[in-house]
Amino acid sequence: MLALGGAGFGAAEVGEVLTAVNAINAAGPSEQTCTAEFRRWGDRLTTTASPHEQTHRAHSLRVAQYYGQALFFVLGSETPGDEKKLYLAGRRSWDTFARLCTPAAVTDQVPYQGRISIPVWFFRPDDSGRPRPTVILTNGSDGPNVDMWTYGVSAALARGWNALVYDGPGQGQLLFVDQLVFSPRWEQVVSPLVDWLERRRDVDARRIALTGLSMGGDLAPRAAAFEHRIAALAALPGRLAPWLGFPAELRDIVTPDKAETNRIWNEEVAPGLTPSEAFVLKKRIEPFSIPAMLAARQGRLFTDFWTPAQRIMALDMTRIVGRIECPTLVLDHDDEIFYPGRPREFFELLRTRKEFRLMRTATGAQLHCSPMAPQQHCEVVFDWLEDTLGRGGRGQ
Repeated sequence: MLALGGAGFGAAEVGEVLTAVNAINAAGPSEQTCTAEFRRWGDRLTTTASPHEQTHRAHSLRVAQYYGQALFFVLGSETPGDEKKLYLAGRRSWDTFARLCTPAAVTDQVPYQGRISIPVWFFRPDDSGRPRPTVILTNGSDGPNVDMWTYGVSAALARGWNALVYDGPGQGQLLFVDQLVFSPRWEQVVSPLVDWLERRRDVDARRIALTGLSMGGDLAPRAAAFEHRIAALAALPGRLAPWLGFPAELRDIVTPDKAETNRIWNEEVAPGLTPSEAFVLKKRIEPFSIPAMLAARQGRLFTDFWTPAQRIMALDMTRIVGRIECPTLVLDHDDEIFYPGRPREFFELLRTRKEFRLMRTATGAQLHCSPMAPQQHCEVVFDWLEDTLGRGGRGQ
């Protein structure tokens, strides 16, 4: 559904996606067939690269989408060891697309920790140098960069805003290549990005907004609670405790004793998992545990559940949500499967100017992240940002 939704922003072609889905259904839906079919589409468009710049640009964005879809399922496929390879294939296409934008996206490496840098892509409506409001787009735990085009960059440019896309720890390059897991101190990720933006003359430093999509809705609020140069925050959706998004039967096995927790996991829980259940857990745990990611690439399930569980629990926002000072938008969705009821809890604890919006089934915007309605999503978010921080002027 995310691929179909992206078609409205050029990040997929409806006919290509439906053809892929038909092939998957004919072969029997599975992680293997999803990986193989979307990989074929990425390979097909890559090997038929057009000499025409506009077509090459359009193909590159769709290729990034299709490799991203294959990447999502690869740990449950017959070739889990191809995870890094698929990430890099999609990354090359994303970089090509960013370079072929008009104007080309500005790319850089923002220092983060030691030798680790945060890759950034800065998109502008034009190269006039005019100071504009800017949105920092925070992705989730498993979304490729192309999702940020669909859920923010394109809409920002159309309204005369700048947009910054980045890979933080636990995401993209920093996960699949640099092997860095999610950090509970997300302000240490965002503050260097704000520093970088403030040095640009085409950024209005008084109007820097921060959004967080999916699990980014856990991360961005943590940053805004401590980084008060953020002028507006959108949690899409927001919640207080990511740990509560895991099934109760898993949460209940965690004890203060690491050895006992892992004994229960390895002897009583893991052996009873179906292949699809094991895949889901491999995918959800890998951004919190490099050993889990490396085991999954070898077709094995992780044996240490206690350590990533502690890292997930460390993201609890309950005690710090009241420190958020900037105006905040919180989205929720009908039929939210990961965070049912949690965005409202988050919203109620905010002490700042705030707004709550429910994305409804009646308009086709239900489910986590409104996968079939990213245009509605962007309309709600950017209407609110304009009302809060003002308009950016003529966009593309």
